[in-house]
Amino acid sequence: MIEASQLSKQFGAFQAVRSINLNIQPGELLALLGPNGAGKTTTVRMLGAILKPSSGYARICGHDVVQEAETVRSKVGLLTEYPGLYGRMAAMEYLDFFGSLLGLEAHTRQARAELLLRQFGMWEARERKLDGYSKGMKQKIALVRALIHDPPVLFLDEPTTAMDPQSARTVRDAIHDLRAADRSILLTTHNLSEAEVLADRIAIIRSGQIIAQGTIAELTRQLLGAPIYELRLAPPFPASAAAPILADLISVESQSDTALRYRTSEPHLLNPQILSRLASTGLPVLALAEVPQRLEEVYLRIVAD
Repeated sequence: MIEASQLSKQFGAFQAVRSINLNIQPGELLALLGPNGAGKTTTVRMLGAILKPSSGYARICGHDVVQEAETVRSKVGLLTEYPGLYGRMAAMEYLDFFGSLLGLEAHTRQARAELLLRQFGMWEARERKLDGYSKGMKQKIALVRALIHDPPVLFLDEPTTAMDPQSARTVRDAIHDLRAADRSILLTTHNLSEAEVLADRIAIIRSGQIIAQGTIAELTRQLLGAPIYELRLAPPFPASAAAPILADLISVESQSDTALRYRTSEPHLLNPQILSRLASTGLPVLALAEVPQRLEEVYLRIVAD
């Protein structure tokens, strides 16, 4: 659905994007992360057939972004960081206008506008001028505009910027539903928790280059090593009581009275042995679980290298 090979963009002497390679499947959401000025927005604009690449190529639904730019734009829903709404228009008027530009019949664009405005809790404000909307409401209208023609590909640049927690949750739920409908989504965000919840894969860009790409689990293991597991024994037994019994199976990373931690790259083989041995010695296990690794730690490690 989204394919880029050696995609690059140069502005004069400045190389904004360098040899980007991406491949996003139907129903997949890839989060593109990176510091300000890393090249995220330039990449999105090339993929959306707004900017011409200096070299390399990109295809959306099989269509070349340069040779078939108009077709590509019809396949893409684009939410930019600064939506640039027409403030003197009311919401329904605005959406009808953009729907007509995209070639939708009048009844189709009216039906789509109503469906989406209701979904995002904006129906009651449909006749208000956009100038009177809050920042969060404006962002939701911009997202509705991106979805008005029911595109198979979405580029979302900071979709929950300036939204209150409830509105942001509504948008995240909508993005989840859109992905489930076999759309391909490229999301740029500084909200790492949002990326962690929504993304199937992560790509991290710095100085115009993708420096890491994969699932959160893959990136975590590459950067932080094998997963950490935590063992807790049922009271009154301290977790340290398990250490000598398991000495030939694990290397303890840390322990306290309540928990013992160790690493393993083969939990499916090791953990059953641990449970079996503890059961045979009469030590009751309260919990044995992987310790979650935060995307923030992985991201900061990659960007700092």
